[in-house]
Amino acid sequence: MVVSPYEYVNEVAAAQRFALVGVAPARASEHADYIRGWLADGKHGAMGYLAEQIETRIDPARVVAGARSVICLADRYAGGADGGRADVPMGRIARYAWGDDYHRVMKKRLIAVCDAMRERWPDEVFRAAVDTAPILEREHAGRAGLGWVGKNTMLIHPTVGSWLLLGEIVTTLEVEADDAAPMADHCGTCTRCIDACPTDCLAPYEMDAARCISYLTIEHREVIAPGLHEAMGDWVAGCDVCQEVCPFNKADRGSAVEAGDEAIHPAYRPRPPAPGVSLFEVLGWDADARREAFTKSALKRIKLDMLKRNALIAAGNALSEKTDAALEGRVRKLAVSEDEPELVRETARQVLERLG
Repeated sequence: MVVSPYEYVNEVAAAQRFALVGVAPARASEHADYIRGWLADGKHGAMGYLAEQIETRIDPARVVAGARSVICLADRYAGGADGGRADVPMGRIARYAWGDDYHRVMKKRLIAVCDAMRERWPDEVFRAAVDTAPILEREHAGRAGLGWVGKNTMLIHPTVGSWLLLGEIVTTLEVEADDAAPMADHCGTCTRCIDACPTDCLAPYEMDAARCISYLTIEHREVIAPGLHEAMGDWVAGCDVCQEVCPFNKADRGSAVEAGDEAIHPAYRPRPPAPGVSLFEVLGWDADARREAFTKSALKRIKLDMLKRNALIAAGNALSEKTDAALEGRVRKLAVSEDEPELVRETARQVLERLG
């Protein structure tokens, strides 16, 4: 029996436990002018790497010469309830980082798919990529029928929702999907994500990344403007607000992905420090403590001074609602400690000034 490339990639992807798979033609972005304008407006913040290799991002044929197809794959991760609040002030962690680092989890399995395809078609080129490669992954995934890009700029699947991690294989092999078709946009008139965004970083189908809490806590390496502190709430690593309010992620639609769902790869099952960390403890961490907590996590890229900065802002928000002498004492100590980087001392001073 002759198996088509599309049938074969589905078979191999299923063996690697990918939740979704689809194929898009390897053509240049339809939104190149918009992307250039978005960058020109500085909406990428300090993420200079987004502007670098922009022509490569726009055209997958620059990623792999002669590329004809982009195989798009997705993993699901834990959505649903976050386990509630603890008795001590906690800093929340975005759900994608509740388990192991998805870059490593996905890349190993993407390479396995590449190896299987290469064995069958040895004259073709296959290159695996997760979100660190210069590829417009959501646009390709949308073309491949994995979902549509919603008003919150996330890829949304009508039954799975947006608790998705994306990976791609760019290849010179022509892979034609029998049922390939871009999925219709089901956002309709809903604006829940836009209305709920704490920092007002969203407009329909557009994000000002420089104001996004995920960007501020993970990518931004400098002092965070005090005017954004209150809006950041108790988030210390990422943010899930625009996904939490999305109707396609609600349990009453049968699409919430809970921690015990068999569709989730075991590597993404929640483990400490998920779903959050003690603010008091983080403010006392040294480099070894941070390394131990985030050894297998995607959050290991957050440097210690950044993490303490984030925890200080969350602590300030917690202290504005409820007195905690121990936590406030730790903030005051950090504000004057010569052992701390200026980023930490300055943020502590900002928090104390706001508390009065």
